[in-house]
Amino acid sequence: MDKLFFNDEHRLLIDMVKDFATSEVEPVARQLDAESRFPSELVAQMAELGLMGIPVPEQYGGAGMDTVAYAASVMEMAKADASVAITMAAHTSLGTMPIVLAGTEEQKQKYVPKLASGEILGAFGLTEPGAGSDAGATKTTAVKDGNEYVINGSKIFITNAGHAGIINITTQIIEAGNNLGVGAFIVPTDTTGLKIGPPEKKMGWKASDTRQLYFEDMRVSAENMLGTPADGFKTFLKTLIGGRISIGALGVGTAEGAYLKALKYSTERVAFGKPIHKFQSVSFKLADMATEIEAAKLLVMHAAWLKDQGQDVTKEAAMAKLFASEVAMRATTEAIQVLGGYGYVKEYDVERYFRDAKVLEIGEGTSEVQRMIIAREILKSIQ
Repeated sequence: MDKLFFNDEHRLLIDMVKDFATSEVEPVARQLDAESRFPSELVAQMAELGLMGIPVPEQYGGAGMDTVAYAASVMEMAKADASVAITMAAHTSLGTMPIVLAGTEEQKQKYVPKLASGEILGAFGLTEPGAGSDAGATKTTAVKDGNEYVINGSKIFITNAGHAGIINITTQIIEAGNNLGVGAFIVPTDTTGLKIGPPEKKMGWKASDTRQLYFEDMRVSAENMLGTPADGFKTFLKTLIGGRISIGALGVGTAEGAYLKALKYSTERVAFGKPIHKFQSVSFKLADMATEIEAAKLLVMHAAWLKDQGQDVTKEAAMAKLFASEVAMRATTEAIQVLGGYGYVKEYDVERYFRDAKVLEIGEGTSEVQRMIIAREILKSIQ
């Protein structure tokens, strides 16, 4: 893995993230989860370390590194705490990169340096109560009125919404009574008419901020549209492809974090006069976990590497997200089994990893949607 994908710059970054996750994140992860508390102090520290703009070009204040570096960083962070990892990941891949990919030069200069430096957080508003997997079914509308658009509608399950400085959103674009399709806007969170709901009470990712958004005659300048309506939606679809690599990386990190806890416990727990890893029933669980994690890691890093080569990674990103998220669910389940009763107790952490894993099979496209995408892509070759 190291020799396949990483150069010296990657290794330095990974070591820094690992040190930060071990020394700063892991000691407070259990408390953040218990209190459902957003990790503001950790986000500020990550910003100081340059972790909020890893793949952002240097000319806009980012680190100018590649997707491989970004995915590896998300993995390392998720080993310690998925809530902190998704805060960084959603800010980067969903809050920042749409502007980098599709923004005008003026939009990039105005927003990206603040995002890349961590001065402000970014968020992404796509999902609606009736438009999740069917992203094109959005009911939010933006009606043109002079040099502004009047936006009405709502979004749900928006990560970072309560702490963000800007939120990229999708809407139906209406001009002169004509529906031009789904487009995208950059919306500063101090915009009049934007209402942000209270934090959702979730099963997992409890230290991550997740909220609903309401748009009530919210006026946004035409200058804040990301490209044309058609281009804006295509950018969001591209963003989701990159986001799937992020979720794949989160899956690998979550799985590995739980696996390492189980591995350590198996050397300490003695039953029938010997450490429990001496029993085949336990050692085979550990072997399966390690094998699946390694396979998931390779899928994620390969998708990231192909993306860095400028290739279409629709299939590879879907495969990585699908497999890694399901591996996370299996690995965290087995980690609890290895710990037995202790696995069900909060102070041993694996139950937190288990709760954090489930959403990975849902967010950024459910497992069912990923299988639809993969099937469509592989069938292209025989049509």
